[in-house]
Amino acid sequence: MTLGQKIAWDDTILPFQLDQADIRGRVARLDGVLDGILKQHDYPMVVEALVAEMALLTALIGQTIKLRWKLSLQVQTNGPVRMIATDYYGPTEEGEPARIRAYASYTQERLTDAAPFEQLGDGYFAVMIDQGQGMAPYQGITPVAGDSLRSCAEAYFAQSEQLPTRFALSFGKSTEAGGAEHWRAGGVMLQHMPKASPFAKEGGTGEAGLLMPQDILDGEEAENWNRVNILLDTVEDLEMIGPSVAPTELLLRLFHEEAPRVFDAQPVRFGCTCSEDRVRNSLSIYSAKDIETMTTEEGIVTADCQFCGAHYRLDPATVGFEAKEGPGGA
Repeated sequence: MTLGQKIAWDDTILPFQLDQADIRGRVARLDGVLDGILKQHDYPMVVEALVAEMALLTALIGQTIKLRWKLSLQVQTNGPVRMIATDYYGPTEEGEPARIRAYASYTQERLTDAAPFEQLGDGYFAVMIDQGQGMAPYQGITPVAGDSLRSCAEAYFAQSEQLPTRFALSFGKSTEAGGAEHWRAGGVMLQHMPKASPFAKEGGTGEAGLLMPQDILDGEEAENWNRVNILLDTVEDLEMIGPSVAPTELLLRLFHEEAPRVFDAQPVRFGCTCSEDRVRNSLSIYSAKDIETMTTEEGIVTADCQFCGAHYRLDPATVGFEAKEGPGGA
């Protein structure tokens, strides 16, 4: 792949469909996006790995939402890593990039040398979709289960949506000849096309009785799903994240017998929606007395964005519903 081709595919999600198997999917490549997310924080290595995996899942899942919608993934647990939150903002117009951001909350003293997923403990994996003003948000929750965030997402789709779903992910720090070390991530998502109703009736065969793809599909559909997953099992890490294999070429390597059909790629960028106006709006519910308790010894109110690290300094007289002055002192 030439340098121009590599740059063209970095930070994109390519949707595709395998018509013969009735399966759809996405191929994602994250480079600058992941660097943009992680450079905002000095996370320990195990936390970085979890945030990278969550961001990659968010990109793959988020590509399906409509213009101006917002998809959020969240994990909350009682483990050393208490929370991981990601947001995917759909493009405001056709052809524009989507935006993604992420952060984690953790207790440094409780982190161990165990694998990243073992830092989570018991908790839940949630998917939320905000369709905009005047629309009720959607939320689906499944227990943290399996051996990765990937397996949590797969369990969510099987349990909450009755959609057999599979992720193959690869991510880590990479150093190319003559370049600096940076994060790269790539992945493939497969999902069986929705059906009118699954045949699964009660608890599934997964951990804690969660539904699995084999609990939802049977007959020819199950055969198609198993065949395509066997093909996906052959994918190599370097094919997903390396600079030498374009996503279109990867699809042909994996699924040429399934006649893959590709659609327009969706560019994605690191982006945060925080602003001083949003901070002021969040503080508008507090009285002057409440604002006083938030004021520092320097006589200001401060706020930090957990996603991008932006730091806001506000005059307490200009915030809250009892504010006597505007932001400019008027």
